[in-house]
Amino acid sequence: MRLLIVDDEAPARAKLKRLLAAEPDVEIVGEAANGAKAIAALRELRPDAVFLDVQMPIVDGFGVIEAIGVAAMPHVVFVTAYDAHALRAFDVQALDYLLKPYSPDRLQTVLARLRRELARERAPADFERRLTELFSSLGRRRHLERLMVEREGRARLLPVEQIDWIEADRNDARLHAREGVHVVRSTLNELAERLDPSKFLRISRSTIVRLDAVRELQPWFHGDYRVVLEDGTELTWSRRYRARSRSAFELGRERK
Repeated sequence: MRLLIVDDEAPARAKLKRLLAAEPDVEIVGEAANGAKAIAALRELRPDAVFLDVQMPIVDGFGVIEAIGVAAMPHVVFVTAYDAHALRAFDVQALDYLLKPYSPDRLQTVLARLRRELARERAPADFERRLTELFSSLGRRRHLERLMVEREGRARLLPVEQIDWIEADRNDARLHAREGVHVVRSTLNELAERLDPSKFLRISRSTIVRLDAVRELQPWFHGDYRVVLEDGTELTWSRRYRARSRSAFELGRERK
């Protein structure tokens, strides 16, 4: 089993590494001390499973899952200090967890279950469903709040509120933010599904716009609209996509 350890506390990572080192079928492929590094490690290393601390500053364990996407996550063992009430949500969805402080015996129980899960043909859709229901049980929002972007070899988390509009670039997306343009490995369809629809609107096949960045709308040709942003950028809201979202912005007319 290729495992990744994510925890913002160095002693906690050291304890888990020490206990896992005694397992002959375990390879620790990496560790991460915060959510941003966890996102990068998951994308680069593609482990079989991740021991994921839930409570971390800035980007917590759930934020890591939101950034990667539920469908793309490996098997997750949550490491948490949640109380018994919250842990019932993990139990109901049959998701593995370690409650801090945990004993070596409890870790062995989790590892045995993890081995069984990885050995059988586990349907990805089933795991995705369980994670999704867990998010719902804990009242978690599934919308993206930050995106990891890279510039000059350094990575940082970009709040989505700083993005004015997004354009498709084949299998990439170009984020037009206040500070400049960032390219991320994601299709526009994937971003459209994960951005908050009350804040972002897909206005064409190749464009998503942040609604608060819009200055005005101008009727254009053939039912299209010209979308003018606060910085003067002009985009096109196609008739096809305007029809899809009309009910969200137009009041129904009273029948006479």
